[in-house]
Amino acid sequence: MPTISRFFGIVIRMYFDDHSPPHFHAFYAEQEAEIGIDSLGLLAGRLPPRAFAMAVEWAAQHQDELRHNWELLHTSQLPVPIAPLE
Repeated sequence: MPTISRFFGIVIRMYFDDHSPPHFHAFYAEQEAEIGIDSLGLLAGRLPPRAFAMAVEWAAQHQDELRHNWELLHTSQLPVPIAPLE
């Protein structure tokens, strides 16, 4: 599972050929959440509220790049790293 970004202790990853809808995985400490790329909503799991808010803020700034990485990973190509939240 490639890591595509890291910021403030949050690690963003995506799986090769993962299930729909398009989403990414955000990890913080021992917790994990699946967050929809288009909806920016929680699909599964959980994160502390502040970590979740930062992951969603980051995703809102990088939706096009996330969609592009989703497409790359579904054709067995490596994703492009995405700048962290600043």
